[in-house]
Amino acid sequence: MLYYIFYPLREFFFGFNVFRYITFRAAFAALTSMVLTLFLGPFIIKKLYEMKIGQNIRKEDCLPLYALHKSKEGTPTMGGLLIVIVVVLSTILWADIFNEYVIVVVLSIIWFGGIGFLDDYLKLKRHSSKGLTAREKFLAQTIGAFAVALYFIYSPNTRDFATVIYLPFMKSPIIKDLGILYLLFIVFIVTGASNAINLTDGLDGLATGCIIIAMLAFTVMSYVVGHIKFADYLHIQHIAQAGELAVFCSAVVGAGLGFLWYNSYPAQVFMGDTGSLALGGTIGVVAVLIKKELYLPVVGGVFVFEAISVILQVTSFKLRKKRIFAMAPFHHHLEMKGWPETKIVVRLWIIAIIFALLGLSSLKLR
Repeated sequence: MLYYIFYPLREFFFGFNVFRYITFRAAFAALTSMVLTLFLGPFIIKKLYEMKIGQNIRKEDCLPLYALHKSKEGTPTMGGLLIVIVVVLSTILWADIFNEYVIVVVLSIIWFGGIGFLDDYLKLKRHSSKGLTAREKFLAQTIGAFAVALYFIYSPNTRDFATVIYLPFMKSPIIKDLGILYLLFIVFIVTGASNAINLTDGLDGLATGCIIIAMLAFTVMSYVVGHIKFADYLHIQHIAQAGELAVFCSAVVGAGLGFLWYNSYPAQVFMGDTGSLALGGTIGVVAVLIKKELYLPVVGGVFVFEAISVILQVTSFKLRKKRIFAMAPFHHHLEMKGWPETKIVVRLWIIAIIFALLGLSSLKLR
C-alpha cells in the first residue's frame, strides 16, 4: 500500500524513489512485522491467559514425555494467530498489493491459518489434543493447494512452463510437462510442507527458528527468480513480478524473529496449529509460485526428516511391531535419549542453516 502512496511522490522528492526497490520494501517489511510482533506479543499472551487458551498435554501419550513437558501445560497456544495477522498487515503495507503472487500468498496464509485455528479451537473446546480429524484437515489443505495449482497452471504469466519440473543441482528440467499430474504434485508439496512443519513444532522455538531460516532462503530465491538479470545469469526460470514475494517472505522472517522472543525456551506462548499449518502451507505455496517445488525438501531438510521419522516409525510398528525411534518425531527421540531441550533446538537450527545454504548454493552449482 505504501508503494502506491509514496512512490508517485518521487516527482516532488527523489528520495521517494526507494519505494521502487523490492530490497528496501522487503527490509522494512521484516522490520515492521518484527516490531509489531514484539509490541503486540505481551497483549496477546495476556489475553490468551485470560481466555484460558492453554496447551493440553495428555499423560496417556507417553508418560516419560509427559514428565518432561508437564511444566508446559497451560502455556497459551494459538499464538500463530499473531504471526498471521502481523504478516498480512506488514505485507499489505510494504508489498505491491495488486501483484497476483502477493494476493495468492496472502490468501494462502489466511486459508491455512484458518484450518489451524479451527483445529486449535476444537482441541480447546474439547479439552483434549484431538481437533479436526486427519481426513478433515487433509481435505481442507488439499482444497487450498488445488486452488493454487489451478491458478499457477492457467495464469498467463506461468502457463507456458507451469508443469515443468526442475531438480536442484540440475540445469535442465527432469520433466518437461507433467500434465494433469502436476495438480497432484502440488497438492503433495503444499500439504506435505504444512504437515511437516506441524510435526516439527514440538519444542520451544524449534519450528519458529527453522521457519525463519527457510524463509530467509526463499526470500533470496524469490528475489532472484523475479530479477531478469540474475535469473539469466544463473540460467534459472525467470518469473516476471515474482520478486515481490521477497517482501512477503521477509515479513514472515520478521514476524518469526519477533515471535521467537516469546517462543524461545521457556516458551511464554506456542504458535499452535494456527501458526504451523499457516506457515507450512504458505512456504509450500511460495515454492510453487517461484518454480522451486523440489528445492523445498532441500531448504526445509529438517522438516522433511521430522516427517520421515514419523512415517518410518508408524510403518515399522505396523509391519514389524517394533519401533525405530524411542519416540517420533525425531526431536522427541532425542529428548527420550536424555538430550536437553535447548541443545536439541540449537543443533537442529544449525542443521537447518546448512540445508538452507545447500538449497541456495544449488542455484549456482548445476
